[in-house]
Amino acid sequence: MAGTVAAVIVAAGRGLRAGGGIPKQYRPMPGGTAIQRSLGIFAGHSEVALVQPVIHTDDQEAFQRVSAGLQLLPPVFGGATRQDSVRAGLEAIAAKQPDIVLIHDAARPFASAALITRAIAAAAKDGAAVPVLPVADTVKTVDAKGRVTGTLDRSLLRAVQTPQAFGFAAIIDAHRRALKAARDDFTDDAALAEWAGMTVATFAGEAANVKLTTPEDFLRAENANLSDLGDVRTGFGTDVHQFADGDHIWLGGIKIPHARGVTGHSDADVVLHSLVDAILGAISDGDIGVHFPPSDPQWKGASSDRFLAFAVERVRARGGLIAHLDITVVCEAPRVGPHRDAMRARIAEIAGISPERVAIKATTSEKMGFTGRGEGIVAFATATVRLPWND
Repeated sequence: MAGTVAAVIVAAGRGLRAGGGIPKQYRPMPGGTAIQRSLGIFAGHSEVALVQPVIHTDDQEAFQRVSAGLQLLPPVFGGATRQDSVRAGLEAIAAKQPDIVLIHDAARPFASAALITRAIAAAAKDGAAVPVLPVADTVKTVDAKGRVTGTLDRSLLRAVQTPQAFGFAAIIDAHRRALKAARDDFTDDAALAEWAGMTVATFAGEAANVKLTTPEDFLRAENANLSDLGDVRTGFGTDVHQFADGDHIWLGGIKIPHARGVTGHSDADVVLHSLVDAILGAISDGDIGVHFPPSDPQWKGASSDRFLAFAVERVRARGGLIAHLDITVVCEAPRVGPHRDAMRARIAEIAGISPERVAIKATTSEKMGFTGRGEGIVAFATATVRLPWND
């Protein structure tokens, strides 16, 4: 038995070489940002009890946006080096005394649940283990002038990935010893473990578990990811709420001033509620009432962005992504047009997709029916989702 398993997800680097003017872990890509995907796969793994994010002090607002709906420990701030950041994450969970810790770079967003399972098993068996791949290219040593000085035996070489897995007590002790010895030059935790006298085993890595560094890395990863997601599904959702006393309503995650309010589940956001049902329908995973029953008092007045983030994460946990969201609102008032772009931006932000993948339309019912009489508001939504064929 592995015992209690924790994961430290390192996301404190700047990573600006990837382009876009923002740290690479927050750069938008199909299926959500790299940090969203990395956090989600660990948070959704049945054997991982604790997920500790480590972030940069400048990224607090961005982190709150991308982590909505995930079961995580509060983030801690990293240091000047990756080693400092890992140690900060380990110290943050030390009081919880996990048996095993997995240390993973947020810039590797395509790690699979199977890889995590292998990492846990390897740590339970060997105490320290890293995922590796055979080196396919010939590797040579060169001098300062770039002249070849030797050829290495590639049968003895392995490319190392994350998550790297360790017995918690041993690896935090190694980090503390390195700090005391003023050693901050280790390129990964396995190197630090070797310095501390630990024997590090290996287990099978994954070719898809690439580290995103350059714009070209993002393009290759996105294309490869999309080619594996050929199971395209469409879900449909609808929601209706009655108008009541009040001075505003919530639509698409945006507070809109109005002469009346609405009654209903949580904040009664018909747009987000219909989207949740559409997404859950696409993956055959119940509906909003199954996961967030209106009879449960904890959801009274709750913000519906939590529900949408949950539904999106259910897709990601199955290795899928949201391809497109389409919503139609039916009401006589309020007017949706002036708020359309703000709603699209907010929905895109929650779902981890670009606003170009969110469509919002509005119409009236020509004074007919309960919407025509101004008694309520309706939203219809469709969600296009891509999943792996073997899902």
